[in-house]
Amino acid sequence: MKASGAGKTAIVYGWSQGGGATLAAASLSDYIARQGTAADNIQLLGFVALAPFDTAVLAAGMAADQAGAEKLIVDLAAKFSDTVFNFMHFAMNMWGTQAAFADLHLNDIFTDDGASVVDRVFSNKCMHAAAETLNYAYASGYKNLLHAKPKNALAWMRALVAGSVAPVKPVAPVVIYWGTKDAVVPPLMGKLYRNQMCKLAGNVERVQLAGEQTHFSTPGAAAPLYLPWVRERSAGRPAANGCAVD
Repeated sequence: MKASGAGKTAIVYGWSQGGGATLAAASLSDYIARQGTAADNIQLLGFVALAPFDTAVLAAGMAADQAGAEKLIVDLAAKFSDTVFNFMHFAMNMWGTQAAFADLHLNDIFTDDGASVVDRVFSNKCMHAAAETLNYAYASGYKNLLHAKPKNALAWMRALVAGSVAPVKPVAPVVIYWGTKDAVVPPLMGKLYRNQMCKLAGNVERVQLAGEQTHFSTPGAAAPLYLPWVRERSAGRPAANGCAVD
């Protein structure tokens, strides 16, 4: 970004789905090394992920067969169906995934009515407005838009893993910030991600925020912690081994 006077070093930062994208970017070593991309000649110094989302890490411990795939989809649907807002996070993920993979269909996961509604809503609205629309139209009946048992589950499992964080050592240190009252993205995702990457000799620190921080208070509560971390990396100081801390 020449107009801004920016240099050749950068730190990637993201929250929620953006946190998941941050983790995914950290493992794109092949892409980062390639010429002719957005990462050309940029030295990535670190990755800051707030309450990150990572579906692939949940699938890592499951059998890659029909039964395992069905369990993954059913567990994800249940985990994100406690409120209409969280349900719409699940629905948005499914809608985006089927758009990227030709062998997937929304009515594999949703009833015919549910598939139609999800497609119409997300074709016209973003997350928060979409949740308000579904809440107005269905109130507590939104769960009836799901099949009890998903179809084509193995293809969905493979697509969700392919569209998530690759099990590849991060190219630079990663720090994750999370709150104990996060009811939107399960903190377990970040814990399992750290365990996975530490086994690959990555450097991943995971920091529990003080107090009872929710998904939505995480960015503000984390700022006093991640800003010094960013300054340290930008100054060329190496990060401590985050995998050495329990």
